Amino acid sequence: MNNFRKVFGATKPVIAMVHFGALPGSPLHDEAVGLEGLLDGARQDLAALQAAGFDAVMFGNENDRPYEFEVDTASTATMAYLIGQLRSEITVPFGVNVLWDPKSSIALAAATGAHFVREIFTGTYASDMGPWTPDAGAAMRYRNRLGCDDVAMLYNVSAEFADSLDRRPLPDRARSAVFSSVPDAVLVSGQITGEAAELSDLEAVKAVLPDTPVLANTGVKHDTVADVLAVADGCIVGSSLKVDGNTWNPVDADRAADFMARARAAREP
Repeated sequence: MNNFRKVFGATKPVIAMVHFGALPGSPLHDEAVGLEGLLDGARQDLAALQAAGFDAVMFGNENDRPYEFEVDTASTATMAYLIGQLRSEITVPFGVNVLWDPKSSIALAAATGAHFVREIFTGTYASDMGPWTPDAGAAMRYRNRLGCDDVAMLYNVSAEFADSLDRRPLPDRARSAVFSSVPDAVLVSGQITGEAAELSDLEAVKAVLPDTPVLANTGVKHDTVADVLAVADGCIVGSSLKVDGNTWNPVDADRAADFMARARAAREP
């Protein structure tokens, strides 16, 4: 069985982001906040999201701008420490994403017992961070060496902050990624964090991948979640759940609860 189905069953999952504050070593890190401050912020967001009833959460380092393709070991180690401190409080399936480093994301999953990983594994891109050439073969072999065969791999096939140098249409690139790499799910994104994927892109990718879960990865809003879930097999949401809808703010418990209530209503037969 596909690992995605093992984690989520037949549900169209709504996965909520827990964005860590900027980690030690990154330019935006606040030494005055320290590890305890990072932990407190993540704990409050996690509690709000679980209380709202989200199907899963995903821990990410969105605040570590500018992003890296080979992430500082300290970043991955700090994320592992923070998740480890929260592990007993996590009551839903959880995933991890160390931007933009597939092998570090897999290593973090192995260290924390995460159920899924999100990353860019395939393609070639011109990006804000320079030329971007992920290696799915190396990443998947690394997963096998770490004994993480049951960790669901969520492949983002439309990278944020980047433009694909592969001129094939997005559905063709998505179909090719599934054929060559066998991901557990495919994600479709907007241009940057918090910006929606085009509904037409979701429809086109789902049309060529009827047997592979296809999720909206960015920019799902309260007033669009029903339309998104009518097409996609789930979604990942972060910015819409924050105070004032701002990616860099803490989670707003009321916004989170309202979003999940709308998602549940949209999923009912």
